[in-house]
Parts: sequence; C-alpha cells; structure tokens
Amino acid sequence: MKLPGPDHPITIAPEARRVRVRVGDAVVADTRNALRLEEARYPAVFYVPRADIRAENFVASAQTSHCPYKGDAHYFDLVVDGTRRPDAVWSYADPYPAVAAIRDHVAFYPDRVDAIEVTD
Repeated sequence: MKLPGPDHPITIAPEARRVRVRVGDAVVADTRNALRLEEARYPAVFYVPRADIRAENFVASAQTSHCPYKGDAHYFDLVVDGTRRPDAVWSYADPYPAVAAIRDHVAFYPDRVDAIEVTD
C-alpha cells in the first residue's frame, strides 16, 4: 500500500452538481451525492453511490486490477437492452484507508458509456 502525497496526490470531495450516466437512452446512474476523486495528473473521476445506480444493468465481471494507492478493484459489465459494455464500471469494495470514502461507490470509464452528464 502506498500513501498519497506530494508526488502522487489524491483528493476526494463531494460533487455538488448532479451526475447522470447514460448508456443509449437508459440512465444507469443518477445522483446528487457523487464524489469527485482527483489523482495525480489523471482526469477527475466521479464515484457514484451504489444506492444511486440501476443495479439490474450491472453484471459482475471476472476482471480485477490493483492500485497501490486505492486497493483492489472489481469490474462490472453494463447490460442495457441486450447490449453489453464489458468492464465499463469499477468499484473498490475494501479501499485503503486514505481513500475509504469511495467504499460503496462505483466509477465509469467515459469511453465505455455514452455520456457522463454533470449539471447543476
């Protein structure tokens, strides 16, 4: 486990705006309780509470990955109207203490969904 610091900063803050994720015409996530995670030089990522997703569209995938700063990620395919978007979503079930706020949240690859809308 590595700790965020000056050489690899990670900040997590509540996102005041509404975050909605679409696949085709379907809204698979809609929340006003997202977290915005900024990590080093990567683009910001919105983490959506599991309570604000349409769980019926999420199918657990065999894919996993490890981040030395966040822990082990597990992936989900999105299935909407018979179309599958492989490994479009990830989640940290047991994140490291420095990023514990993202527990019970999911994040989306922007290029594997049709839109991540952020509005007032």
